[in-house]
Amino acid sequence: RNFFTKRTKELKPAVQSAPGWKLFGKVPPRENLPKDSKIIQQEYEARTGRMYKPPPPSARRKNIEFEPLSTTALILEDRPANLPAKSVEEALRHRQEYDEMVAEAKKREIKEAHKRKKIMRERFKQEENIASAMVIWVNEILPNWEGMRATRRVRELWWQGLPPSVRGKVWSLAVGNELNITPELYEIFLSRAKERWKSFSETNSENDVEDAGASVADREASLELIKLDISRTFPSLYIFQKGGPYHDLLHSVLGAYTCYRPDVGYVQGMSFIAAVLILNLEEADAFIAFANLLNKPCQLAFFRVDHSMMLKYFAAFEVFFEENLPKLFLHFKSYSLTPDIYLIDWIFTLYSKSLPLDLACRVWDVFCRDGEEFLFRTGLGILRLYEDILLQMDFIHIAQFLTKLPEDITSEKLFSCIAAIQMQNSNKKWAQVFASLMKDNKEGDKNHSPALKS
Repeated sequence: RNFFTKRTKELKPAVQSAPGWKLFGKVPPRENLPKDSKIIQQEYEARTGRMYKPPPPSARRKNIEFEPLSTTALILEDRPANLPAKSVEEALRHRQEYDEMVAEAKKREIKEAHKRKKIMRERFKQEENIASAMVIWVNEILPNWEGMRATRRVRELWWQGLPPSVRGKVWSLAVGNELNITPELYEIFLSRAKERWKSFSETNSENDVEDAGASVADREASLELIKLDISRTFPSLYIFQKGGPYHDLLHSVLGAYTCYRPDVGYVQGMSFIAAVLILNLEEADAFIAFANLLNKPCQLAFFRVDHSMMLKYFAAFEVFFEENLPKLFLHFKSYSLTPDIYLIDWIFTLYSKSLPLDLACRVWDVFCRDGEEFLFRTGLGILRLYEDILLQMDFIHIAQFLTKLPEDITSEKLFSCIAAIQMQNSNKKWAQVFASLMKDNKEGDKNHSPALKS
């Protein structure tokens, strides 16, 4: 306390005044209040005698008033009293610069308005197309499913994307129910999963869980892994996380499947597939579609981690890769970048993790129509869409780019690239190329991938 002497003088209250220019030294505050841009413009016109002529009405925007910011109009203000005044030439130049700034701002505003109108027009057009398509699906196609599903008209309508209101129904019909699963069977395996969860919580033996999870004979222990993955499923939606409306539902479907197929168990990526089905189907129907979908040859090979089968799928993919995108194929080869580095994640989640959800659902639409071939055709479509960018990248950047695709990818651009992909090689279609690879037992050894070895 004794280091500094006490101030006995009373501090004078700060004088409230309008802000002034204090660039150099002590300059008293200005007496006049801040002016807005219109007053500054009027004063300038009065001093110079030069009137500002607005653009003709035809060139001006209608129903949109542009008000320039006050900071933009500061260029027209006079300098402080302690600085040299502007010359006539400088004042005119500043006026011209101000007019250019206002004109540029107006152009940007007009451009943004046109862009918003275009987006709204496209959205309204899309909604009208969906509404008209929904009427056709509900009244004509679904009541006569078996007779109309393979017709050219239905296939073309299918390619354009299914209306959300009928999407789940069409998926269920397209995937089918070869396993003859009933809602009652789902309840049986769900109750079994609940019993296992209860026993896990009672014993709380993590070591036993890990040992059992490693055993192929008892992969039901992978039930515990489901809890970890659910929180990572579409985290931006917040509906599958703990406390969300679909958390328990997703938990139930995955748990029931793990007990239904203990030979497969739970594998990372399944949660995304189940989540997409839950968003479009009722609980039991989602389980039925989920079990039948994972029973398809391609999905079964990937989720059971059948290396030999996976390598044949990759080899077939590379045949059409080289056929459609030869430059990019050679670029990938030069870096020894194999398909498993990016395809595994795409196939495991059926693109629901890699693409925006609405776009992934449209990929699912055609996948349900064309089968596994369309999954690999979609992969080639993505590579074609970003071919110019990928050709400029090295191994690390390519792997990072394909692992996390840009979020601004649109369905129009992607599907135009997919449509340009020809799934035919030397007059052989996908099924024929894959069948010929299946006959060759040595193909897996020749193209064995380092990622699969690990």
